[in-house]
Amino acid sequence: MTVCVTALGAVRGSTSPDGVASFLGVPYAAPPFGPRRFRAPAPPEPWTGVRDATAYGPTAPHAPYAPPFDALVPDDVIPGEDCLNLNIWTPAPEPGAGLPVMVWLHGGAFSNGAGSASAYDGSAFARDGVVCVTLNYRLGADGFLHLPGVPDNRGLLDQVAALNWIRAHIAAFGGDPDQVTVFGESAGAMSIGVLLSTGGARGLFRRAILQSGACHHFLRPASAARIASRLATKLGVEPAPDAFAAVPLTDLLPAQAELRAEMGARPDPALWGEAVLNIMPFEPVAADLALPGPDCGVDLLIGSNSEEYRFFLVPTERLETVSETALRAGTAAYGLDPDQALPRYRATRPGATPGELLAAVATDWFYRIPAIRLAESVPGSYLYEFAWRSPRFRARLGACHTLELAFVFDRLQDPSYGPILGDRPPQDLADSMHGAWVSFAKTGDPGWPTYDTTTRTTKVFAADRALRDDPRTEERRLWEGVR
Repeated sequence: MTVCVTALGAVRGSTSPDGVASFLGVPYAAPPFGPRRFRAPAPPEPWTGVRDATAYGPTAPHAPYAPPFDALVPDDVIPGEDCLNLNIWTPAPEPGAGLPVMVWLHGGAFSNGAGSASAYDGSAFARDGVVCVTLNYRLGADGFLHLPGVPDNRGLLDQVAALNWIRAHIAAFGGDPDQVTVFGESAGAMSIGVLLSTGGARGLFRRAILQSGACHHFLRPASAARIASRLATKLGVEPAPDAFAAVPLTDLLPAQAELRAEMGARPDPALWGEAVLNIMPFEPVAADLALPGPDCGVDLLIGSNSEEYRFFLVPTERLETVSETALRAGTAAYGLDPDQALPRYRATRPGATPGELLAAVATDWFYRIPAIRLAESVPGSYLYEFAWRSPRFRARLGACHTLELAFVFDRLQDPSYGPILGDRPPQDLADSMHGAWVSFAKTGDPGWPTYDTTTRTTKVFAADRALRDDPRTEERRLWEGVR
């Protein structure tokens, strides 16, 4: 057992045979229930004695993923109100070690996920000289529903509270509070995209890694109000904080899941606003797109996977049912002229089905083009693309959404990744990708040239781990002025 002393109290963690100390379930804010429900996070109460930190704490309330994704995506559900907690892995649990810190923000469409999933165990980062922190933040209605009289984006406020806690206390665990890198995937990366332009987060991190998410996914207040009204109608309450707080979680959480399913089944903008394009009823609320620009003061590493959207079409068997009509309608909904765009996508994918082409267009709209726009906004950024293809689902998953996670965390043998990784994922690719993340956290340089609008140099993580200038140029150009 190992004890670290913070200004709030002492915590007792455990130490693995290889010398990595872990401290789990440490509160960074007060439980967000009772009078604190739907409010900004409050500081945690200090404690006396030594607090046990050898087991994960409660997770933010959320319903399980719907099938088939419940078997494919890392998640964890631990009941309890003290859910605003974090987990720390460190090779040097003592003040003064001055190690770089990496803070993980999990994905899950702002409705699912937890920092306690075994897939996000930070031991490999600690093994390589980095203090790794994962955390929970409020999800769904509690974290992101737009309601009168209470602050928006409470889940993001939780993340800022965690970063403030880390700045105040991480030195006790061997970390350097001036050398913090936030990294996240999907909704976690989209969160970072907002934090880059959030005044309350400025100065709390020096570097950021955004995996499969950037700045383009948010709800304008009018759309967010439509969703709040729709959920209130479903529950038979007024769209107000006290009314939602009176709804038992056993009713609220299933209703949130049903709301998202309804949005997917009936993507009518009159009901949902712009949320019909990404089918996420709970996400950050903002008046407009905010790219951080060259003065954001943060080093950036940004990227996406080559075939992200196959994750949403292949396991559900929708890839085979997309018609040419649906392909054209989807392409137009994303802002492209189908007559101009689809021939270009077909030219690099001879024999592709309508479903495969829709997956390519949606991958660009959701992930690749927002990553490029962010890199263009902040000169000196690094861009990557993860292109290793999963053998699962008869090799149709491809380089899909979430696939890079096991490589980033160097956890290829974690059972939770098995359903999408297959039996023999390449360890050398994990060594390369994980190593680049560690290098970036330590030095600000992942090991390849920065991105600019002349060469558009992109690191491609596949068998050859090549550098490529401006991959799929013609497809990228389709989106100029669109995304």
